[in-house]
Amino acid sequence: MTLPTLLLALLIALLSGVLFHILRGGGGWRLLLYLGLSTLGFALGQWLSMWLGWNLFMFGALDIGMGVIGSVAILMLGEWLSRIEVQKESGV
Repeated sequence: MTLPTLLLALLIALLSGVLFHILRGGGGWRLLLYLGLSTLGFALGQWLSMWLGWNLFMFGALDIGMGVIGSVAILMLGEWLSRIEVQKESGV
């Protein structure tokens, strides 16, 4: 991949994270979490697309469709895991 392709992928991944943050809300730390998860998910979706040969929406060497699907999947998983609260031990 060339540098412009990587920059476009990063831009799309960060945009997905920001849109998810707007929809779900939260503070600054949650925005950073969403941006990181979105970038990771986009990279995993791109890797899965190249590995399995699945092409959803190609733009040059970049598979935007699988990248966005991976990004949204990891964002939903990470958001769900981040909302889990640890229960305190009972005094029994």
